[in-house]
Amino acid sequence: MSGLRAERVRRAVGGALVLDGVTLTPRPGEVTGLLGPNGSGKSTLLRVLAGVLAPDAGVVTLDDRPLSEAGRRAVARRVAVVEQQADTQVALTIVDVVRLGRIPHRRAWTPATPDDEQAVRTALTRTGLADKANRPWHSLSGGERQRVHIARALAQAPRELLLDEPTNHLDIHHQLALMSLVTELKVTTVVALHDLNLAAMYCDQLAVLKQGRVVAAGTPREVLTETLVADVYGVRATITEEAPDGRPHIRFLGPV
Repeated sequence: MSGLRAERVRRAVGGALVLDGVTLTPRPGEVTGLLGPNGSGKSTLLRVLAGVLAPDAGVVTLDDRPLSEAGRRAVARRVAVVEQQADTQVALTIVDVVRLGRIPHRRAWTPATPDDEQAVRTALTRTGLADKANRPWHSLSGGERQRVHIARALAQAPRELLLDEPTNHLDIHHQLALMSLVTELKVTTVVALHDLNLAAMYCDQLAVLKQGRVVAAGTPREVLTETLVADVYGVRATITEEAPDGRPHIRFLGPV
């Protein structure tokens, strides 16, 4: 299958095995949610998919070509990444940060084109930041900064989008708005989430990690079971199909 794919990926960090034979094949144009408790390997897997970390074994491919052979610039034109935390000491405005998303599409030292500026304006509008474009970066709250980084990724015009817990620091309204936006993009998206109900509402496919291994994969209805929640998270829960489109809804009862 063309697109971004991880096959039997292993990765150790600080001598500890963090990913152990992970295979992930996101479906083109769909949203794949990565679930699992802290330390299960979600962030490491995203960084391996982005080419930021190299696998110790296995391979990540982009259109059936090893990511390591594609070149950083070519990958940056295709794959956009939004990490959990990103900061800068440089005095930037919101629009300055969003313009960074156009760098992979320009040659060094060349000015922005009308297409670049249109992509930036569109990204600002879609994330509700158009009227704040000239605000200083350092004046923003954590949630506002997260939205700016989403806008920067959209300006990049990716075909694959990787997001590491993008709803952190956001209130409920902006969590729902952000996940609705992600589903509307129609790009191949892999998103790490902690909120199982958000994952059930917005993801087409799920992959659940536990101690670096994929222990379940499939649709939210197939994956999110009371047994899985107990085994992976150590939490008792009841699961009903009350969410939109008959998707599962999880009600947590307490620790196992």
